[in-house]
Amino acid sequence: MSKLVPPHGSNTLKPLALTDSALNAELNKAKSLPKITCSSREEGDIIMLGIGGFTPLNGFMNKADWQGVCDNMTMENGLFWPIPITFSTSDETVKAGDEITIVSGKTGTVVATMMVDEKYTIDKTHECEMVYKTTEMAHPGVAMVMAQGKYNLAGQIKVLSDGGFPEKYSDLYMTPMQTRAYFKDKGWSTVAAFQTRNPMHRSHEYLAKIAVEICDGVMIHSVLGGLKAGDIPATVRSEAIATLIKNYFVDDTILQSGYPLDMRYAGPREALLHALFRQNYGCSHLIVGRDHAGVDDYYGPFDAHNIFDEIESDTLITQPLKIDWTFWCHKCASMASMKTCPHEAKDRVLLSGTKVRKMLSEGEDLPSTFSRPEVANVLQAYYASIKDEDKVEIKMSGHSAK
Repeated sequence: MSKLVPPHGSNTLKPLALTDSALNAELNKAKSLPKITCSSREEGDIIMLGIGGFTPLNGFMNKADWQGVCDNMTMENGLFWPIPITFSTSDETVKAGDEITIVSGKTGTVVATMMVDEKYTIDKTHECEMVYKTTEMAHPGVAMVMAQGKYNLAGQIKVLSDGGFPEKYSDLYMTPMQTRAYFKDKGWSTVAAFQTRNPMHRSHEYLAKIAVEICDGVMIHSVLGGLKAGDIPATVRSEAIATLIKNYFVDDTILQSGYPLDMRYAGPREALLHALFRQNYGCSHLIVGRDHAGVDDYYGPFDAHNIFDEIESDTLITQPLKIDWTFWCHKCASMASMKTCPHEAKDRVLLSGTKVRKMLSEGEDLPSTFSRPEVANVLQAYYASIKDEDKVEIKMSGHSAK
């Protein structure tokens, strides 16, 4: 019997992906159904549903679920869920009772079929206010919601594609079933997930090592879906992280893997979602540092800590490892945090992924207090390969500028 945490709201994973003859039959049927295109965010959600990462959902949320999740982080059936999982279209002809084929907006590939139970409109502004705490279009999550179609479609889906993630990220992409098997094989019962869309600098390394002291192992879990302009591609990020693991971690304490979602940049609400689906992956803890899943200065640096105190204690089994602001301290001559370092601000080297990207994009060397030299070499090689006309200006704003 597994000692790992059970999936969210269920005793077993509930992947929605079809296989073998059932997959072939559904793909054949999909050819004759009306086709609706999905966005990149929606495609990531579909793939996550397919692999059981969104257990126990069986498809896209209806209006009652959408309203409950926005207002109370609870679906109509009482299940905790912090961010709406919805599918939209502006197609006027599709209606409740129809069966449709969902195709990728990026590749045109058939990704799922869906039995439409409900077609409804939403107040997009309300969703943004509740989930993102802002309606400013400069926020990438708000822009994502406002770009959705006129209608939401609710209903069960059958997932027919993995989006090519297993082939594109063959050494990185793992399903919840695969990570659970890995943890069981290693004899791990407590596992901390480290969420990242950036290569790991010294502060990230410090967070992971704190978790290794507490848990049997740590899963460094990278975003493989869509990011904002200027973020470092997953292939480069994974190479940099692998270099760090090889040189600075004890063998068999770290698993590096990735998941197929796009970032929503929803700050505190996304931290809750990260904990929820990491429970499905088998993780007992989620490392929550400064400005988790935030962007610019839309959220306070520790709002993602505080939101875990606002939900009922039994809402999630996976618990946060809340870690204070971390940095290199010259006087301590080591990594430290606000809880462990008694020295002044002038003695501290505050780190952020944005600051690292800005220095690299401008051709600056990263000091050893910022990044391990082996990791810096990987990142500098990547930035040196980017043509000047393809470079994205990295601006320091919000907490990253402080």
